[in-house]
Amino acid sequence: MNDKLYHSMFKPSEIVKLPEQMDHHNHGYNQVVIGLSGQTEFDIEGYGNLVGPGQGCLVTADSEHAFSGLGKNEILVLNVPADQVQSSFSLERCDQLFEQSSYFYLDNQAQNLIRALTTEMAAHPNDLLLSKACTDTLMCVLQRHFKPLSGERQAYRLDMDIIDQYIIQHLNRKISVTQLAGLVFLGESQFHHLFKEQTGITPHQYVLKKRLEMAKQLIADSQLSLAQVAQSAGFASQSSFTQAFSRLYGMPPAQYRKKYGYSI
Repeated sequence: MNDKLYHSMFKPSEIVKLPEQMDHHNHGYNQVVIGLSGQTEFDIEGYGNLVGPGQGCLVTADSEHAFSGLGKNEILVLNVPADQVQSSFSLERCDQLFEQSSYFYLDNQAQNLIRALTTEMAAHPNDLLLSKACTDTLMCVLQRHFKPLSGERQAYRLDMDIIDQYIIQHLNRKISVTQLAGLVFLGESQFHHLFKEQTGITPHQYVLKKRLEMAKQLIADSQLSLAQVAQSAGFASQSSFTQAFSRLYGMPPAQYRKKYGYSI
C-alpha cells in the first residue's frame, strides 16, 4: 500500500505525490481525487484512466482501485467518511455524488477555487482545521461544478478543443491514442470509435493531418530547413515527412517551399 496515500486517510484533505510504481488498495470511506499537476494513472474496479490538472475521480467506499504517478505529479485527496456527514441534506447530496465510482473534469470556476485552496494548504500542511475546511468547501461546490462522464457516454461528444490543444502542445513528440483517450476519460477502443464517428477519420490520421498542417505553415512562414521542419512537426525522419506531405498536398515539401515559401 502506498504510505502517502494511506496516510491521507488521517486528514480530511491532503496534497499527495504518487510514485511511479503501481499500488492498489480499498478503504471503507468515499474519496475524491483531483489532479493538480502532471498526470496520474488510476484504475477503479477495472476502469482505468489518466487524471491530470482539472480532472479527477470519485472512489466509492470499498472500491478496489490502483494508482501510480507518471513522472512529477501532485493530486488533492479528499477523504469523506459517511459518519462525518453532518446533516441529512448533506448526507443525501453525498449519497448522490458517490452513487458510483466515476471520472470527471471541473469547470474553470472550480479549478480557480482549488488553486487558491491548495496554495493555502501547501503553505500550512499540518493545519487540520484548514484541511477539514477545504474538504467541506469542495464537497459543497463539487456537484455544481464537475461534469461526470458516466451515464452520458451514449450521447457524449468529444471535446475537440481539449484534444487539439494537447496535440498542438506535443506535436514534436510521439502522441498515442491512449494519451488522447485519457484526456477525456475514455478507454482506448471507445475513444477510437467515438473519434472516428465524430470526425470521420481515425485519431492517427487526425494527428498526422495536424503535423502536416504545422509543417506546411513552417515551410511557408519560417526559414527552418526541411529537416528542422520535419523534426518540429514530430516526424521520425525527413523521408517519412516527405512521403506524407506529398501524399496530402500533391507535391514534395521542397517544391511547396519553392512555390509558396522561403527559398533556402
